Formats: sequence, C-alpha cells, structure tokens
Amino acid sequence: MSDQREAIRSNAKYLRNVRPIDPEEICEYVEGTPHPAVVRQHLREDAPVLGLIEREDGSFVPVEDDPVGPNQRPVTEFPAEYGNALENLLVDRYGVDWHEDPTGSLLRSTIRRFKDHYLEGRHVEYDDDVAAGYAIYHLPGYYAAVQYALDDLADRGLLGRNLRVLDVGAGVGGPAMGLSDYLPEDALLEYHAIEPSAAADVLEELLAETGRNVHPTVHRETAEAFDPSSVAGDSFDPTDADDGFDLLLACNVLSELEDPDAVLRKYLETLAPDGTLLAMAPADKNTSIQLRELERAVEDERLHGGTEDGVTVYSPAVRLWPNDRPTDRGWSFDVRPDLEVPSFQRKLEDAADDPDHEGGEFVNVDVQFSYSLLRVDGKRRIDLSLEADEWAKMAQMERHVTNRIDLVAAKLSRSLSEDDAGRSGSNPLFKISDGSESIDHYAVVTKETALNRPLLEAEYGEVCSFEQILALWNDDEEAYNLVVDEETIVDRIG
Repeated sequence: MSDQREAIRSNAKYLRNVRPIDPEEICEYVEGTPHPAVVRQHLREDAPVLGLIEREDGSFVPVEDDPVGPNQRPVTEFPAEYGNALENLLVDRYGVDWHEDPTGSLLRSTIRRFKDHYLEGRHVEYDDDVAAGYAIYHLPGYYAAVQYALDDLADRGLLGRNLRVLDVGAGVGGPAMGLSDYLPEDALLEYHAIEPSAAADVLEELLAETGRNVHPTVHRETAEAFDPSSVAGDSFDPTDADDGFDLLLACNVLSELEDPDAVLRKYLETLAPDGTLLAMAPADKNTSIQLRELERAVEDERLHGGTEDGVTVYSPAVRLWPNDRPTDRGWSFDVRPDLEVPSFQRKLEDAADDPDHEGGEFVNVDVQFSYSLLRVDGKRRIDLSLEADEWAKMAQMERHVTNRIDLVAAKLSRSLSEDDAGRSGSNPLFKISDGSESIDHYAVVTKETALNRPLLEAEYGEVCSFEQILALWNDDEEAYNLVVDEETIVDRIG
C-alpha cells in the first residue's frame, strides 16, 4: 500500500468517529495534497475495510449496526435499469434488432435447447448465446425469489447492514441484483461472485448498475477451484473459524455441479459464526428434492476445524421433535405473485413466427422456488420442541389412521389444488411437515370454517397447531391425508 493511501486510511479511521468524512478535508492532511477525487476513489475502494458508506453529498460515514428489516411489499417487476443494461448488452452483441430474425431465432432456439437439457437432467454449457438466453428467460424470476427468501432472515433481525457475501455460481446475476435491491441505501455490501462461464459477462454489466455502496468482485473460477483465502484482507479471513462470510448464496447452481455435496460442505466452512447460507433451486421435482437431500446431508455436520458448531436448518423446513429428522422425499416449494412481463421478454416473444412457437413460450415471470437457509449457530426460525403426550408425531402416523388427533406442523406449500391461473380446485391441499416424517403428509380442507381458516391464511413455512384433524391414508398417492373439516381447529403459532 502506498504511503499516500495509508495516510488517507489513517485520517479516515480518525475522523469516522468524529464527523462525516469529506474528501476535500482529508486531502489537506495528506502529504502532496492529492486531488479530492483521488481521495474519494481511495475511500470508495477501502470502504468495506473501513466500514464506511458513501452518502449522496459525497461524504463518508460509518455504516450503522441496525439490522435490515423485511420487505413489506411483494416484488412486482424486474427493475428497468437492469432490463436496459441487459438490452444494451444484447444490442452490442447482436445488433439493434437482436430480437428479430436471424438473431432472434438463434436466441429462441437457444432458450428451447437449454430448457430441454434442463428437463432431461443434462449439463448446460454456458457460451455467450446461452448466457444471453438464460438472462432473458431467468433473470426476473431469480431476482424476485431471493428477496422472498431473505425475508425469513430479516424478519428475525438476522440480516446485517454491513455484509460480506460470497455468491457461489452467480450466473447472470438474478440473486445478486435481488440482494442489492433488498438492502437499503445505507447498507454496505462487499460482494464476491464465483462464476467461470460466459454468464460472468452479463453479471458484470448488471453489477455496474448497482448502488455506490455495493462493492463487487467477480472471480472467474469454478466453485471447486476457488480458494476462499484469496479474498482475505486486513480485517477479514473467511478461513478463520471466528470470521467468515455473513451470507453465502448458492442459487440455482447445485444441480449443475458434479459433486454438490462437497461444494456445499466446502463453503459452509467459510461461513461466519452468525452467518447464513442460502441455497435455492427451481421448484421442479428433481432439483427441489435434490436441494432437500443436500440440506439433510450436511445437517448436524461439525465444521470450522472441529469446533462445536454444527449445521442447523434455519428455515423453511422444521425440526419440531428433539433428535428427529425427516426422510420423506422433501419436495417443497414456495409460490409468489407473477411479475410484470419485462420488455426484453416481450420483444423476443412477439417476434416469434416459426411454426413450432407456442404462445408465451419466451415469457417467464413465474416466481416459484425451493430454498434452504442453513446456519452454524444453532438458530432456527421456528424453535419448538414438542412432547409426545400432547401432540401426535408424523413419524408414528400409521397408528393414528382413521382417528382424530392433535398435531403441530409447518405449512410447506401454497395450495396444491390450484391450477396454473391460480384458481382453486375442489379442496385446498397443502404439504405439511413436523420434521419427523418418512412419508409425505398433506392437509386437505374439506369444509372451511372460521376456526380452521388460519391454515388458508398462514404463510409458507409458518407453523400451525391442528386440533381434531382426521388422519387418513391415501392409497393412490401413498401419502397421509390429514382432513381439516368443521370439527378441526387451526391456530397459527409460528
């Protein structure tokens, strides 16, 4: 580090506890009197180390300790500034009529191809065209999904305002943009992305649109090859058991890795003692189940060099019985309101005129996702410990069939009887879990009343108590149906 830069740092460390740091003031205290713009640039680069945020007036102040609060509104659209940045990249790469033939045909066929490969479980190679198609098709949904998952942390005051984040397999940037916009302007984000493919080009274009207090670095390496110690600095070492990243993201990437279990374990070891790993996957059956299997594989593992810290599932899955763990298939996902159709999807869709085109084929504004929040400090979002003399246990449901029982369980789906348009089927149906089950359990509402309506009103992941629920076996689905009718009382207790 140069003497000039060290002098700027020293002055900033002193003034941060006295008054807002003005680059025009600091330059007077530094030998050679550097231009204020030079001082400002050094302060920007060192802001994560110094714990400073830049204000609109150009001064710097310490980041506050208050945690970030949850979003109070649904995500309704993909921001125009990111959409414009993506369209500018498409124009630079394919020309002003990027959505028209022949480049439009190329992008549409690319999207069709990677969708087919994905459904078949085949590996997708990310060249420039695939990265562009992936951004067009997936950016909006991933941008929204990560924000809903972060609500689980923010709702309990567990999302700090001064964040060091590692995004494993960052892709084209949906989760990164969602996280950046989730944080308030006075938050400080030191963001590291691991992305070896051509998707990193799109990611860097979008990161350029983030706020002044977002400090991004893109590492063009694979998750397997990346060395976390390479980002260690004066006051940060992710390989130290007492330090580490505040938030790890592994979003929509685990299903694409050769050994996702090993990668997940590797990066859990870089988690701060009070940090969180957020893993996400699309809501389809295969990737959602795989995510839950990985969650269960690392649960209770001892990390950080043999310390007493173990991995716990914070949410949305629950562990309501001491020492019990679920072994069912674990297919669980959340569904949130659709987004507005962004202009880049509309352009590509409207320009399609080939005979194989299906209406809406290139519009993807669904927000459906599976996620897992893992911690190493023992915290759980719902921390209950049930007693067998008060409540029935799902692991022992066979003994309760045809009986009315009292049960406590988390609601782990929206209504599964709704069609694609959100219209309800004959009876609302919800996946529920108490964390002990080896077979899927579903609550089916056959008669809605004021006393059981709380089940319909409960949020995804929320825990409810059920009194006088009827236990039945569903031979066709090989699952338990818990019937909620006029005799059932439901309370939201989570």
